[in-house]
Amino acid sequence: MYFLAILAQANAPQSGWDMIFGGTLPTKVVLLILSFASIASWVLIFWKQRQFSEVRKAEDLFLEKIEQSEDLKDAYESIMLLPDSPYGRVFRQGITFFRDLHPESFRKDPNESLGSGMSITQLQALKLVLEKEEAAERDELAQGLTWLAVIGSVAPLMGLMGTVLGITNTFLGIAASGSSNIDAVAPGVAEALVTTVMGLAVAIPAVIAYNHFVSKLSLISGALEGFSSEFIGALAREGRV
Repeated sequence: MYFLAILAQANAPQSGWDMIFGGTLPTKVVLLILSFASIASWVLIFWKQRQFSEVRKAEDLFLEKIEQSEDLKDAYESIMLLPDSPYGRVFRQGITFFRDLHPESFRKDPNESLGSGMSITQLQALKLVLEKEEAAERDELAQGLTWLAVIGSVAPLMGLMGTVLGITNTFLGIAASGSSNIDAVAPGVAEALVTTVMGLAVAIPAVIAYNHFVSKLSLISGALEGFSSEFIGALAREGRV
């Protein structure tokens, strides 16, 4: 028994790297899966951060052009020159719908009249067009967030599964050797807990990033809805409704 304890202590992992590279096959498989999940998570985080940053810059530029415009006709000409953005696409959808109904309103001749206003049915149709474009923009910005949520929820479970498998393997080894000395048990338990630590290390950044981006998405969705209302209000102020 003493000899087995000395042998177990000699073979015990001396560092975290020893527990990773010297672990059992199930532990290595779980750690490999979690490593890929971690890489995917950080790729998604950097991608979404860049995407939302670009949307924020586009929002500032869009609002600046809107504030500098005297009317919708002037705003339309300015927005058409801007880079593509969610705000620009919502605006263009609304303008395109109205222009198709009243093409005379957006001719280049400044002496042209505004044309007749929209009927109630046409106004309701315009709202539906704007809402559809808002939903499309939300769906596009939400791409990748589902995978962050999946990684954040599944990674701890994968780590726990690796720990259970590792501890089970440790107990089987104890039963086979007939030794219950703490020096024989501790290395296997420590090795098994590595997967739990890895699972939490993968999940925590993913969960934080997911909630952060969902909050940003909610703000952008609210801004798009507010702009749609302002767009209809601008039509009413200019006598187009």
